[in-house]
Amino acid sequence: MTETNYISENLDMVQKKIKEAAARAGRNPEDITLIAVSKTKPVLMLQEAYDAGQRVFGENKVQEILEKEPVLPEDISWHMIGHLQRNKVKQVIGKAAMIHSVDSLRLAEEIEKEAAKQDILCSILIEINIAAEESKYGILPEEAPAFAKQLSAFPHLRVKGLMTVAPFTENPEENRKYFRKMQQLAVDIKQKNIDNICMETLSMGMTGDYEIAIEEGATMVRVGTGIFGERNYNK
Repeated sequence: MTETNYISENLDMVQKKIKEAAARAGRNPEDITLIAVSKTKPVLMLQEAYDAGQRVFGENKVQEILEKEPVLPEDISWHMIGHLQRNKVKQVIGKAAMIHSVDSLRLAEEIEKEAAKQDILCSILIEINIAAEESKYGILPEEAPAFAKQLSAFPHLRVKGLMTVAPFTENPEENRKYFRKMQQLAVDIKQKNIDNICMETLSMGMTGDYEIAIEEGATMVRVGTGIFGERNYNK
């Protein structure tokens, strides 16, 4: 089997599982966006996924977006899903369709400043550290409503919802409580009717647990290994 086949087949399998999870939850699979997490993967593999119909890709590092974006088709939607340093904001504004990892006021201020310079609106998600893990980025759930209110003051930011990276676990069922908590948090923030703040997007669930995330309300799932195979950090 060629590599092309295996990426295409993996994509088909992931899409099938998305549909099945949506059906179990009584949801429309069209409401769920698959983000192919292409970090550390070569352009050739991304092109194969593109040829198989994938259009939304997620990168952890700004540098990888900068390297890949110019040489791949223009209709790809790039999502910045990794931790974003303030000194890299300038490079990614205008290239990323959405920044998933906004977790501090200082980062938001930098994004606002650069978006204002380019006179564009920047779609962002608030990153939540849902399990309060010391090793993870994100703000604590209880701080999220006040943080959303602060972000609502920035005219060039569009808060579209929330993102989380759930704990790594052998048993994906263990993360159901965290995904449920995320969904509830989004509902709570939405009910506050904060200007300029929308809660339509829940970015949660990865290769190991995206089906459970969908059952609990995810609208975006970030799948890397399930599409491209194991990551290669030695390139």
